[in-house]
Amino acid sequence: METPKQPDNNISSADRDGLYKTIFSRRDVRGQFISDPIDDAVLSRILYAAHHAPSVGFMQPWNFIIVKSLEVRQQIHNLFKLAHEEATAMFPEEKQDTYHSLKLEGILESPVNICLTCDRQRTGPVVIGRTHIDTMDLYSSVCAIQNLWLAARAEGLGVGWVSILDEEKLKQVLAIPDHVVPVGYLCLGHASYFKAQPELETAGWLPRLPLEELVSLDGWGKVFPAENSALLQKIKMDQGFPENCINK
Repeated sequence: METPKQPDNNISSADRDGLYKTIFSRRDVRGQFISDPIDDAVLSRILYAAHHAPSVGFMQPWNFIIVKSLEVRQQIHNLFKLAHEEATAMFPEEKQDTYHSLKLEGILESPVNICLTCDRQRTGPVVIGRTHIDTMDLYSSVCAIQNLWLAARAEGLGVGWVSILDEEKLKQVLAIPDHVVPVGYLCLGHASYFKAQPELETAGWLPRLPLEELVSLDGWGKVFPAENSALLQKIKMDQGFPENCINK
């Protein structure tokens, strides 16, 4: 029997640096969309990348609802406006003006919207890897969104995730079956520019947390022992990234 050919596992340093650069330059695009159409070949590649995300039990629970109709996007935008007003009142009074001033979606400005869903019944009630953590299929769908987002950024496209929506009303507009969960509503399109830092960071909403405060060893909150102090120092210094890969 012929030995199966193994895939090429060689990742060049240029490939590695390109991946890191894509990760660090990814942004949630909202107000920077331009109306230029997305080439079908590019959109196909992005969807293909999303479809190759890891999934629990290889159940591949996702579907991709591509929304191009202005009429449908207007309906979704109306849902956003209602939810946005409701959300404003939930924040402390001193933050409400800042929240209301933020541009939090590009539903109408972007030429393509994509609703990525999770069919929780796709491969039956018992799924390898979901027997004890029931939400693993939802997490898998989020992995598909991350693949889509990074592929879009590598293609020079922006993505904005709209989460300020009433889920049940969204399902009604898009005729999503009861057992299917809309995981992410994404705006996709060419961007006039990509911000150097996340918008909420530059707006002073919240700072980026130091990574060294979020990493522990062998248990929650445990201090790094002396023999692992070098790793902690590397984490503090963002070691190992070429200058053109990371915005600091």
